[in-house]
Amino acid sequence: MTRLHLHPEAHNIDRIGWLRAAVLGANDGIVSTASLIVGVAAAHTPQNAILVSGVAGLVAGAMSMAAGEYVSVSSQSDTEKADLARERQELASEPEAELAELTNIYVQRGLTPALAAEVASQLMAKDALGTHARDELGISETTTARPIQAALASSMSFVVGAIFPIIVVLIVPPPLLLWTVSLASLAFLALLGAVGARTGGANIWIATARVAFWGAAAMAVTAGIGALFGALPG
Repeated sequence: MTRLHLHPEAHNIDRIGWLRAAVLGANDGIVSTASLIVGVAAAHTPQNAILVSGVAGLVAGAMSMAAGEYVSVSSQSDTEKADLARERQELASEPEAELAELTNIYVQRGLTPALAAEVASQLMAKDALGTHARDELGISETTTARPIQAALASSMSFVVGAIFPIIVVLIVPPPLLLWTVSLASLAFLALLGAVGARTGGANIWIATARVAFWGAAAMAVTAGIGALFGALPG
């Protein structure tokens, strides 16, 4: 048995489907819920009303993320299925043309024409549709659309992210609420960016700075609007 079979390689790209949805959901959960809480708090709202706003934002956001991801990824899945159906039809009606097309793809990737033709012929003999899906259409098992997985990952991670600023509301006295929620949420965002980057094999510092910057911007804008409305005469 070869070393490759004893120690199969694990690639970061294998995680891209659920990782993208999970990071997006958790990031949105923290940013949107914390921004909502900060905006309401800046308007000098009672603490119980701030808590209700945060919980409502959590529920609405989780449902929105699930629906949005499912619809979006389902559209991608429908497109993939349509392309595969057309490719299946072309393989049945014009196999020689499809073989020539695949051969040309391999030639463009660096193989000699003779070797490209041999490779294309052998791969098509084993799995013609799978070969064309991967090498012509760019559809593979790793990157294929999974609507339910994306919807669940997004909504569940949104809830996890949104819980953090809500917990802060429960334990921090009202006078300190605005700044504590802001700073704690930025810390959570930085941690999320680092974990996501580590899981995906990306640069930790760049990912951390990116999520923290946009989170701070969102909360600053929302706090400013909340303060403006809070200063208006009742």
